[in-house]
Amino acid sequence: MFKFILKRLLLMIPVIIGISFVIFAIVSLTPGDPAQLILGADADPVLLQAKREEFGLNDNFFMRYIKYITGVFRGDFGKSYRTGLPVLGELLLRLPHTTIIALGGIGLSVVVGVPLGMISAIKQYSFIDYFARTLALLLTAIPVFWLGLLMLLFFVLKLRWFPATGTGSWRNYVLPVVALAASATATQTRTTRSAMLEAIRQDYVRTARAKGISEPKIMFKHVLKNSILPVITIAGMNVGVQMGGTVVIENVFNIPGMGNMLINSVRVKDIPMIVSTIIMVAFFIGVMNLIVDIIYTFVDPRLKTQYVTVKKKKDQPLIPAQEKI
Repeated sequence: MFKFILKRLLLMIPVIIGISFVIFAIVSLTPGDPAQLILGADADPVLLQAKREEFGLNDNFFMRYIKYITGVFRGDFGKSYRTGLPVLGELLLRLPHTTIIALGGIGLSVVVGVPLGMISAIKQYSFIDYFARTLALLLTAIPVFWLGLLMLLFFVLKLRWFPATGTGSWRNYVLPVVALAASATATQTRTTRSAMLEAIRQDYVRTARAKGISEPKIMFKHVLKNSILPVITIAGMNVGVQMGGTVVIENVFNIPGMGNMLINSVRVKDIPMIVSTIIMVAFFIGVMNLIVDIIYTFVDPRLKTQYVTVKKKKDQPLIPAQEKI
């Protein structure tokens, strides 16, 4: 298992390099001069030239990228064009807010979506089933920013239950987390329902019923256990969706997270801040996907065999590991 984790972490290095190069190229080659955007349209040409020299914008594109990426591997993400502060410090300061919203959205979608999908599958074609499918359709169709604005109007301005902006207490995170979790909850509900229905129709379920096993035991021990892998997969895939959604939701609720900072950095082409934020998000998604793969091995014993090295016995060939199912 340790070798597998180490291998996956090492494989993330070329992925991060590729992502950083693409983003660096897009931001660098698009129209607009960061020095001009920061100093203003009427800035003195001498000051502009000095600022460009300070940012290293007079160097060749490939030289600038090599200098940046080598600094990243040394732990130096450069300085922000906009604030002049170290990028890494800014990211670490804002990362907790984004992480709380993203992980809170994933957790809420699992807590609500999985039970709702289970009940919908067990009570197929009932009122609960139609309600769950209709709710999932509506949550999928509603844009996250529009849902956030509706929540601000109703829960903040009308009912005054929650604060509108800031991060002073846990109440500040309730509305952003709920708004961000809406679409993921719909996905989890549909996935759980589909996986459960497929498992319910299997022969082992009919055999368990024929043996007289109670229905709750069949659903939790046989059906849910054999249909949980797609649910875990969707939860892992939603990590990227949730991290991307924070860009919008943090601006709606004025949360000082990485999403809010990314929008402000794009406006002035703050290249080190933009690329470093994307790298941080990519690393976070990669780690979460690794965690999902590890969870697979605990949920499905068949997958453990690919991580187990079978010791060679005397006078017997080495038993090959079972391939991943």
